[in-house]
Amino acid sequence: MSLYSKISPQQAIDDSSTTNKLDFKQLDLAASPVSPLAIRTSVTETTSSSTSLSSGSVSSTKSNQLPRRPENAANNSSGDLSSLSETSPARHDTSDSTSSLRYSRPVHRRSVSAGAPLIYSGSSFASANNGTNVPTSVSTSSGSSFLPTGNICPSRKILRNGLTSRVADKTDILGTGTGNYGHGNIMRSGGCAKLGSGGRNGGSTNNDPEELKKAGNEMYTKGSFVEALALYDKAILLAPENAAYRSNRAAALTAIGRLGEAVRECEEAVRLDPAYARAHQRLASLYLRLGLVEIAKHSFSFNRQQPAPADLEKLQSLEKHINRCADARKISDWKVVLREADAAITIADYSPQLVACKAEAFFKLYKLEDADSTISNIPKLEYFPPQTKFFGMVAEAYVLYVQAQIEMALGRFENAVLVAEKAGLIDCSNVDICMALKNVKMVARARSRGNDLFRFGKYEEASSAYGEGLKYDPANPVLYCNRAVCWSKIGLWEKSIEDCNQALRIQPNYTKALFRRAASNGKIGRWTEAVKDYEILRKELPEDNEVLESLNRAQIALKKSHVVYDAQFSGEVEDVSNLNKFQTAISSPGIFVVHFKAASDEQCEDISGFVNMLCIRYPSIRFLKVDVEESLAVAKAECIKKVPTFKIYKNGERVKEIICPTHHFLEDSVRSYCL
Repeated sequence: MSLYSKISPQQAIDDSSTTNKLDFKQLDLAASPVSPLAIRTSVTETTSSSTSLSSGSVSSTKSNQLPRRPENAANNSSGDLSSLSETSPARHDTSDSTSSLRYSRPVHRRSVSAGAPLIYSGSSFASANNGTNVPTSVSTSSGSSFLPTGNICPSRKILRNGLTSRVADKTDILGTGTGNYGHGNIMRSGGCAKLGSGGRNGGSTNNDPEELKKAGNEMYTKGSFVEALALYDKAILLAPENAAYRSNRAAALTAIGRLGEAVRECEEAVRLDPAYARAHQRLASLYLRLGLVEIAKHSFSFNRQQPAPADLEKLQSLEKHINRCADARKISDWKVVLREADAAITIADYSPQLVACKAEAFFKLYKLEDADSTISNIPKLEYFPPQTKFFGMVAEAYVLYVQAQIEMALGRFENAVLVAEKAGLIDCSNVDICMALKNVKMVARARSRGNDLFRFGKYEEASSAYGEGLKYDPANPVLYCNRAVCWSKIGLWEKSIEDCNQALRIQPNYTKALFRRAASNGKIGRWTEAVKDYEILRKELPEDNEVLESLNRAQIALKKSHVVYDAQFSGEVEDVSNLNKFQTAISSPGIFVVHFKAASDEQCEDISGFVNMLCIRYPSIRFLKVDVEESLAVAKAECIKKVPTFKIYKNGERVKEIICPTHHFLEDSVRSYCL
């Protein structure tokens, strides 16, 4: 399984068959060396005393044998031999009937006799010949009857009585091809390949790797890359040590987008023939598309040659963009990283590590959907050159390192652990990968513990567990949202809203966080904010009835809050300095919150801004402020000894007094009296 296969339940970048297809001229068209499957056949001796059953047989006391293949006719991986033509493995003088036979094809010879030609009635596959199916000639005794010369019954049945029928489980067919079999040969139907027209589709082609390669080249030029690949596969099966076949197979694999396998085939071609320039060139182009600059340089400069100007320009441009990515990544300038990664991908269009770099930039910019989509569409490679470094990590491990962080941010904690563990196995010595693995495991453990505590109703302990996980991953929206739910369960609405805001800052369309924030705002009377969140959710989830009902309730509550609003209230904290005005105000119907303060006190000044905000949040409550240094009579009447002090009056009666409260405690107290 590819290391780049996606582990998460969610999901190629380029169509290399159209944009980066290797030109047919790059294919190896030169004839390969003599086929290693060349069959040497000999004509067996026949005796003049035996009765021949083959047409035109000749008795011979000598055996005719094909010439032996020269000892120095070794395979040449490039497929180029000056003495060989492209259309045949070897040239021979056609005037010599013996040498005209080709090495690359099995030859069927018939003995020749001076008698009248007879059509051979067939042969039986004897099992007595050491258990092998070897055709044996049929001889008859002197008392046997014979069919007339050259006759074969159309029904394929023998009409004469007395002639022993041969035993066969398959019918004989008459070969009509123009190959070495010649007219009139009989072949068993289904036993071996039928001889058709004797051309490229004939049975002999299947045994000739050079013919298979030529047929593959023709398919490649027509754009039938899958068919070409199948033909190259067959050629390699027959001649696995031929570098030219490997190189051509790499071209077909590249055309159908299987670049990882193409790299492996080119590397094998170079191993078989280290001087094979075309394989080096093809391999360098593949390395370039994979974003492997240093290895591509080495392949392009094969045999101390300089890369072509176009290739050199691509190499230099790719190297420049990758270096800029690395520099920007060190200072966390993720916008520059994103820009440079995009520019590099235009050259290295099949580079998993560059796509992962782009995904990492999206992740750091809090664009989780874009990050997840990018990492899901990473090129899938069946093979990648091992131990290739990228940003100081093994390239494969870097891809997994980025994927693990994205999985964790999206709440897929189990997948994140599995992916991080894979990265650790590939590059266990890298500090960043080891740290990421540790963090992923700690976050997953904290989240699991928090969920268990929440199920048992231990909301405060659960919130602490989620907070522990945030220490290892302070930008995890799932943990923030889970903790917000805990806060809401124990009535800490403001904390719940703060955690929802954090989650939505990281993942703006996080629907669970939006719903939780809207509900919390509703609990403290912030109906305007609640309605806004519910309206966003309504667009995102148009079929959700719960969202629709919550929106309707919030809209009704918002209208009621405007009705309750006192027309005389200015919407600001009122400054009261007169005792009579103060007593008149607090004795009026409604809720009043009075802030006793001193201008010289820093704590009073600090909380004054928060009181102004509360005044806006709770429009049904009137807020007053009294400066005790300027209004000594009011301070004395209310027995104010320390500031800041808050007193809450309801319908002329004091219901609560708070001295030096925190922001959170003050708002909880105010909210509890909200109409």
